[in-house]
Amino acid sequence: MRQDYDKFVKLDTEIIVAGQKKTKVFRDYWTKENLHFIGLPDPEHLVLKLYAQEVKIFKLGRMPAQVLINKSRKIRFVRYGHSMSDIPPNEGVRKCLA
Repeated sequence: MRQDYDKFVKLDTEIIVAGQKKTKVFRDYWTKENLHFIGLPDPEHLVLKLYAQEVKIFKLGRMPAQVLINKSRKIRFVRYGHSMSDIPPNEGVRKCLA
């Protein structure tokens, strides 16, 4: 989503990435990578559990999940991946916003 961030902004969309790292580790990564979207540290997994993101012990952690929520707080798109290579292309995700 980093490569297409401007395209998401043009669709009046904000990207928020929730991660399981502690605040300082998360902030340091965001700064190092110069990410323009919002990073939400979630070390207690409250947000990740709220949206039922799966954990696969044999795959060493959480599986990818994308959830699009509109300004009216309605879920418009949900995609749970089976591995880190199972993430939908940005173009398909943006079509759900149009």
